[in-house]
Amino acid sequence: MAVTSATSTDGTSLTISIEGRFDFSAHQAFRGAYEKVSPVPGHISVDMSDTTYLDSSALGMLLLLRDHSGGDSSNIRLTGCNEDIRKILTISNFEQLFEIV
Repeated sequence: MAVTSATSTDGTSLTISIEGRFDFSAHQAFRGAYEKVSPVPGHISVDMSDTTYLDSSALGMLLLLRDHSGGDSSNIRLTGCNEDIRKILTISNFEQLFEIV
């Protein structure tokens, strides 16, 4: 499991990439990827193209990210989701909270 992040040069967007399993073991790294960025970027993308597994603690971490970035006014995209991850997100009604592409 590896979590990396990159902020755009103008500071308006943040991309968080998750490699491997996205579970509780990623909690500190995932929080660190967005909490250290100030001010909160207007656009956040979570790249899951290399994510192999997602569990309920990862869903909770995504909700914490959403709260941190403004709740209902946040602009968060979940990208590169494989079929299994997309199914979990759909069952959890996360398409109501996040843009999933």
